[in-house]
Amino acid sequence: MAKGFAVSLLIFACAALALMPAVAENKMKYNGYSGGMMLHTGYVFGGVSTPQHAGTVVATEKMQGLPMGIGGAIRLNFGKYLRVGTEGYSTTLYYGQKGSYATIGWGGLLADCAFTKDRHAFFVGATVGGGAFRNLTLTEPMHHDWEVENNVSYRKYAFMAVTPFVGYEWAMTQKIHLALKLDYLLNVSNPQPDFITGPRLYIGFMFCRGQQNS
Repeated sequence: MAKGFAVSLLIFACAALALMPAVAENKMKYNGYSGGMMLHTGYVFGGVSTPQHAGTVVATEKMQGLPMGIGGAIRLNFGKYLRVGTEGYSTTLYYGQKGSYATIGWGGLLADCAFTKDRHAFFVGATVGGGAFRNLTLTEPMHHDWEVENNVSYRKYAFMAVTPFVGYEWAMTQKIHLALKLDYLLNVSNPQPDFITGPRLYIGFMFCRGQQNS
């Protein structure tokens, strides 16, 4: 996933260039914080689940569709542009016709650069951290009885996550912002055939303290 590292490095490099004047003028003082919850959906793809029994593939399920999830973030503001903090999310995709699903939980440290004008703010950044992927593949319909299901596959593994993102915030009031964000979750350490990725769109509210519009 060298591409993921390259994208993240480019984002941080752009942010660093934008912040250089502020650093030179010693304007990187603490300037408030923001935090809140966000819901998301999007379109993920790329995964293929192939449950096996005694070395023989018993089913092949293509994993793609609209995930649903929730999570949150908190940021500390420094100077006019820089924001650093942490975020974490969980997302679930249901796929196939038998009730199979995959869940990803991830989070980490974030840094972004926010450009504010009046009540509008545009930001770009990335999150670096880790996550866990869980995939349950059912090859037969569940009957909600007490019988053990046949040919069920369950996989779980960890990975290092890099997540570039861009977003927009609108200041509804001085303390409450409506936030939109688009990101792309990358598994950079443990590629697997059933890992799913794609653009996710977030919407939520950020509760702010000490931020200044310019």
